[in-house]
Amino acid sequence: MADLSGMWLGTYWQRGTPTRFEVTLVQGGTTLSGSILDADYLGEAQLSGTVSGRQVRFVKRYLTSNQTPIDYSGTVSEDGDHMAGQWSIAGFDAGPWEAHRSEDDLSQSWKSVLERDMVSASG
Repeated sequence: MADLSGMWLGTYWQRGTPTRFEVTLVQGGTTLSGSILDADYLGEAQLSGTVSGRQVRFVKRYLTSNQTPIDYSGTVSEDGDHMAGQWSIAGFDAGPWEAHRSEDDLSQSWKSVLERDMVSASG
């Protein structure tokens, strides 16, 4: 069973429209918890769920609105760096989602890219 703890970047599609999200996961045994920040107006959400082998399931609950909880289920890749599946809002809507593991410190990662680009541009 892969340890899914860490930063992930993902996308979910609702009626063909993609929405990017950032998620921080904390895994303890088979229990999963964390927070998600959507790139749209819905904002931050909390999640809780489980991991069993390569299967992942969690429920996303938005903090700023009374949205219906959203169920996510999916499969983790063999290397543990990608997951994909389906989300659903009971009786209302559903669609695909995917996420890939990201650097733990996105700002440091971005700074490194900028520094490398500056060195290559001046050299």
